[in-house]
Amino acid sequence: MLTYDLTQQPGIPLYEALYRCIRQDILTGTLPPQTRLPSKRALAEHLHLSVITVESAYRQLEAEGYLITRPRRGFFVCPVERIPPAVPQTAPALSPPPEPVWQLDLTANRVDGSRFPAGTWARLTRQVLSEGDAFFSPTPNQGLPALRQAIAQDLRDFRGMSVSPEQIVVGAGAEYLYLLLAQLLGSSAPFAVEDPGYPKIRKVYTRCGVDCRPVPLDPQGVDPAALAASGAGVVHLSPSHHYPTGIITPIARRQALLRWAETTGGIIIEDDYDSEFRFTGRPLPTLQSIDHRERVIYLNTFSQTISPALRVGFMVLPPRMLTRYRREMDVYACTVPALEQHVLARFLSSGAYEQHLSRMRKEYRQRRAAVLEAFRTSPFAGRITLFEQGAGLHFLLRLDTRQPDAELDRRARALGVKLGFLASYAAVPRPEHAHTLVINYAGLTPQALPEAMERLSAVFSELP
Repeated sequence: MLTYDLTQQPGIPLYEALYRCIRQDILTGTLPPQTRLPSKRALAEHLHLSVITVESAYRQLEAEGYLITRPRRGFFVCPVERIPPAVPQTAPALSPPPEPVWQLDLTANRVDGSRFPAGTWARLTRQVLSEGDAFFSPTPNQGLPALRQAIAQDLRDFRGMSVSPEQIVVGAGAEYLYLLLAQLLGSSAPFAVEDPGYPKIRKVYTRCGVDCRPVPLDPQGVDPAALAASGAGVVHLSPSHHYPTGIITPIARRQALLRWAETTGGIIIEDDYDSEFRFTGRPLPTLQSIDHRERVIYLNTFSQTISPALRVGFMVLPPRMLTRYRREMDVYACTVPALEQHVLARFLSSGAYEQHLSRMRKEYRQRRAAVLEAFRTSPFAGRITLFEQGAGLHFLLRLDTRQPDAELDRRARALGVKLGFLASYAAVPRPEHAHTLVINYAGLTPQALPEAMERLSAVFSELP
């Protein structure tokens, strides 16, 4: 007779507990094939259960193929594959080990959350929620029409770009848009990427199966001759303010890149990273705005201007590519939640975004001036050369030393300082990348500067 302690499985119905016990015995071979099970009444009396409970367990086992009923004979075990005995295994870690607590981290730009108009965002969120179930409705796969309209208006007002909302595709951050572009364009031609450049671009394209070819930069950005020599049919670049070198591509070079695209049938992906933060002169025109042959795909996000946690980016496709995009990529739903799209659309169209951006430009202009002054008057000022273009939230610092980057990194880590090296951004590191640091200054408040300079002085002291 089958004997089970069903009290060992609290929180589930008795019939399911009995079903699990019998199923386990069948799978482990304790109940071999063709074994006749006790009658429902006999098992119920033995286990002090109701007949209905036993019948429910038997019927579930029969429905799943573990038992078979033979008329006037009862329930019999069906042949099934036995499960191998469980081998204890160590579960993989769910997350990487925690990062050290850095006393000074110059590798990441942290958006200043204290400056964000949280009250305005909350008010707009309540407004959307109070207006019924509009945000519950599915959004088009290119994004909410109201958001695309607001983005098109913002691009027209502040970047001089004449685009229609139909050209805009909204997605959950830059990486997702890279994935879409890899699928849309990657099967036809290799991609050229800037070297050095933002490593994640190269990694995402490569993991999508794209033939990714690094192209070295000269002082004006991507060299069209080197681009042509790479054999690429698509190039991903940041002409307005390159990360991490800070290079700004002049108009003559931009025109040369457009000629490359026109004569070869190539495509340019213009990544307009942090172009909103230009502190001297007028904003530079985008490549897209001077492209008359529909060869440029424009890409940007709200990561720097609002928050990377918002996970909203967008790209502007040339009109001639829309039919292909809608035909080949219509299987993907928009990856940005509808509520965030509704709120962001109102944040843009109400003028709140423009006001916020104006405040942040002023804040970062002052912070940049204070940081540069601190470096220029630091104890190690005679050993450094700064390279910056009056734009963006980072600049380069070249250190006069014979010490290799690995040793400099070791010294810094021992003192709780995290440094970013230009060579680590290169697919093919070159000698001119050595001893050059990428300084991300957005997280350096004026109050933190004295301590930061002290720590850097300790890192740089007594270097050969």
